[in-house]
Amino acid sequence: MATAALSFARQNQGRFLSELKDLLRIPSVSTLPEHKGDVRRAAEFVAAEMSRIGLEQVEVIATGGHPLVYGDWLHAPGKPTVLCYGHYDVQPAEPLDEWHSPPFEPTERNQNLYARGAVDDKGQMYMHLKALESLMNAGEGRLPVNVRLIIEGEEEVGGESIARFVREHPERLQADVALVSDTEMFAPGLPTLCVGLRGMVYTELTAQGAMTDLHSGMYGGAAPNPLIALAQIIARLKDSTGRILIPGFYDRVEAPSRDELAAWDNLPFNEEHYRKTEVGSTVLTGEKDYPVLYRTWARPTLEVHGMPGGFIGAGAKTVIPSKASAKISMRLVPDQRPDEIFKLYSEFVRSLTPAGIQLSIKQWSLADPIVVRTDNQFVRASAEAMRQVFGKDTVFIRSGGSIPVVADFEKALKIPSVMMGFGLPDDNLHAPNEKFHIPNFYAGIESIIRWLQLLG
Repeated sequence: MATAALSFARQNQGRFLSELKDLLRIPSVSTLPEHKGDVRRAAEFVAAEMSRIGLEQVEVIATGGHPLVYGDWLHAPGKPTVLCYGHYDVQPAEPLDEWHSPPFEPTERNQNLYARGAVDDKGQMYMHLKALESLMNAGEGRLPVNVRLIIEGEEEVGGESIARFVREHPERLQADVALVSDTEMFAPGLPTLCVGLRGMVYTELTAQGAMTDLHSGMYGGAAPNPLIALAQIIARLKDSTGRILIPGFYDRVEAPSRDELAAWDNLPFNEEHYRKTEVGSTVLTGEKDYPVLYRTWARPTLEVHGMPGGFIGAGAKTVIPSKASAKISMRLVPDQRPDEIFKLYSEFVRSLTPAGIQLSIKQWSLADPIVVRTDNQFVRASAEAMRQVFGKDTVFIRSGGSIPVVADFEKALKIPSVMMGFGLPDDNLHAPNEKFHIPNFYAGIESIIRWLQLLG
């Protein structure tokens, strides 16, 4: 079946890419209320495709937020059950003027497909469907393993609905392993398995000063300024070396093993190339005692993402804003606990709040950090499948990002996850000109076909 499935996938590459473009044209931006209908439309697109290729029990599941999409095929007795996960929601496309082509009009350039969601995660999620379609075709409607699929529409806003579904309906997702394709390869042409993710605490501080905006000439020097208050608070959260100053923040930080650090040292990483081509800054910042990969994969961070408030239009307006906010997140590593870190952070921030300011703290999302188990047949098979496709040994890395559902699968379903991703470091996730390298889209489909065949 494997050869026939691979042949089918290769013969249908053009159609697969065209279908992906149709999905990418749907602006399923989960964080913006005005796109709620588009998010639903994307869910229905995915559900229709699941039904078309022969999956069963396909359902668009309503939640308190955006819908989940479920489907399964469970007719391979004695074979493993694979839970395929992905998400169809995307980040906002702004700033629009930095895109070289419209973010929701997929455009091919230099063997890359440019669009918001191309690699994160519509393109990678769609690889699962196309691998299953190829196997279904080759097997005359049968698969080598049992599969369940759960595709969500809230990954970019915290994934609360799927976390609740996993906790409340574990029987519907019962499986032996989860397949997650929402990560990247370490370098072009280098097959990569991600085995660790940082956790997340995403917050928003809102500072209230006066009852209303005030004239800075008449009231400056007497009225509290929420923007200055937030700047003062933020400036005291980290020191100049990048160390986070929240008391107790590092108490549970677990260091990587010597073997893992040695493996990272052998990866083809050039710090200067990373600085110039990926970051594009004059220097790299952060904790100088730790190498770049260590501090982006296995050290916790605190970052400020935006500070809405006051006058931001063209020209000048001398106003003291009555209210301002700051969006702040922390990435966590094993064995930090998100709820504990949020409590320490909240207490510290309140202790720094200047007089005259009323501060509220909103928790947008929490996610556990995780390092997944690699001593199992599923990881071995995935490493072999990618080796066959790429002709190189598969490397193991961590990611600095967060995929909250991986920890949910581990805790609630008691199953390992295989994070087989095919993005590239320069794919501009969450940024203008996001792309997916088209050969990687095809190689991802073939890798998943081979993996499912090996498991069967």
